[in-house]
Amino acid sequence: MNRQQLLTRIDRRWSEFVQSYAGLTENAMTQPGVIGEWSVKDIIAHVTTWEEETLKALPVLVEGRRTPLYGGVDRFNAQQATLKSKSPLNEVLLQNGDTHQRLIAFLKTVPEIHLNTETRVRRRLRPATPCPFGIWRSRIARTKVPSDGAELAG
Repeated sequence: MNRQQLLTRIDRRWSEFVQSYAGLTENAMTQPGVIGEWSVKDIIAHVTTWEEETLKALPVLVEGRRTPLYGGVDRFNAQQATLKSKSPLNEVLLQNGDTHQRLIAFLKTVPEIHLNTETRVRRRLRPATPCPFGIWRSRIARTKVPSDGAELAG
C-alpha cells in the first residue's frame, strides 16, 4: 500500500468514525454504557490517546529505534481513561481533531519505504487502518444512541 492509499483508507475510516457520533447531544455522548462503562466521549478520548502514542512512536520507528513498552496495555488504557474522563467533551473533541490532523501531517512526511513495505512503522499503523475507527464506529452504531440524549439501548 502506498502513501496515498494509506491516507485514503485512514481518511475513509476516520470519516466513518466521526459520522458515527455526529449529531448526538452532549448528554448522549457522555452517558456511560456504550462499551462497558465507556461513553462515546470516552471512546473518542481513547482513539485520541492511541493516535497520540502513534505520533510519539513513529519518529522513533522511522529512525530504526525501538519504542518503550507500556508495562501492560490494559493498565495504560485504564490510566489514560481515568485521566481523560476529567476533560470536558468540547476539549476531548478538539484534542481528537487536532491529534488526528497532526498524525496525517506527519504521515505525509514519512519516507515512502516505511509505508509500502512491512516495517515497524507500517505495523504500528495497522491499528489505524481498519481499527480503531471501524471497531468503535460499529460499536457506537450498535448502541443506537438517540440524538435527543434519551437513555441508551442496551
